[in-house]
Amino acid sequence: MLNPGGPGLGGLDLPSLAATVLPSEVLERYDLIGFDPRGVGHSSPVTCGLTDVSLVDLFPYPAADGSIDANVALARETAARCAASTSGDVLPFITTANTARDMEQIRQALGEGKISYWGQSYGTYLGAVYASLFAENTDRIVLEGNVDPTSVWYGTYHYWGEGMASRFPDAARFAAANNDTVHFGTTVEEVTVAYLELASRLDATPASIPGTSARISGGLFRTVTYSLLQRNEQIPLLVQFWRAIDNLTAGTPTAEDAALLQQVFAQEPARADVPADNQTAVFLALACGDASWPTDIEVYRKKTAEDRAAHPLTAGMPFNIWPCAFWKTQPREAPIEVTRQGEHNILLLQNRRDNATPWESGLGMRKALGARATFVELDAGGHYVYGQGSSCVDGVFNKFLVTGQLPQGDVSCAN
Repeated sequence: MLNPGGPGLGGLDLPSLAATVLPSEVLERYDLIGFDPRGVGHSSPVTCGLTDVSLVDLFPYPAADGSIDANVALARETAARCAASTSGDVLPFITTANTARDMEQIRQALGEGKISYWGQSYGTYLGAVYASLFAENTDRIVLEGNVDPTSVWYGTYHYWGEGMASRFPDAARFAAANNDTVHFGTTVEEVTVAYLELASRLDATPASIPGTSARISGGLFRTVTYSLLQRNEQIPLLVQFWRAIDNLTAGTPTAEDAALLQQVFAQEPARADVPADNQTAVFLALACGDASWPTDIEVYRKKTAEDRAAHPLTAGMPFNIWPCAFWKTQPREAPIEVTRQGEHNILLLQNRRDNATPWESGLGMRKALGARATFVELDAGGHYVYGQGSSCVDGVFNKFLVTGQLPQGDVSCAN
């Protein structure tokens, strides 16, 4: 069984995608099962009735002066729209625990005594919850790019400041090595300063994107950077994006800049049978329904200011307010405790410089599972570990799925 994370991503097409990366000795031993989690895609899709269907506003960057007043207003409005939407009564039931129970229904429908599972990103938390609720029904579990199950969800995002600080230099080094075309500086430090200055300019004055009605703010600029940093092969595109935005703010965009920006901001065609804000609605339902958030606005104001000073690359966003502070209903149950009770049959894969589920988050999952898991770390950046060129990681992964055997101790892979 496969899950791509998100939260809010569908998984019906994952078997065909996995079949292109898994070796024959693995494919010969498994049926690959994809599913759209509850509320997603073909699984009775939910909506919050939002007209801005992007995930950008879910990452609440403060105003140019650090104020979070606009974030508070938007969070309150979004929570109210979700509650008043046609899915308002259903959203409280879109939780990770309930999705894990759905996975158990799939297992029973397949007539299998046990299931194996490969989950990425948010899918690691889902897999860990399933393995805690139904430990006796798990066979071989792989969790890649791990969420700390002891800090969902308000605490999870607090890792992002350190995650960006560790990951950003990978892109900065590439930009410095290509300064003849990027013009951001010849050292990591110079590139970082240029990046922060550009983000600040966009905070003060958003720029219009050629050929579209959209404008790019400092928050959107940082969000695109966060997204493209998740894959190593996208770093060249990322630094070209920085160059294009710099030209745009200077009033000197080239035709190549315009083409690149249209590529970056291209959206998939809307599906008539799925609400346009479906992923956003599921994202919020899970974030707000899995665990409680602080309701005191001053908590967010104080923590955001502190984090803004400590981690300039994320500008205070990880501690800022979300709609969950104003969510209509409290979580229907406490978060499932991810337990150490069970067989030694879980493989954890974690990059050292993962900006989406950072290193400390991975260590949180490792600690929570204890002797049930083997932890494989890779000294690399990005959000994905398997199939990224490491024979060390891929060897452990493939052997586990083929034979069921895990190393007795944790493994550190240099490449």
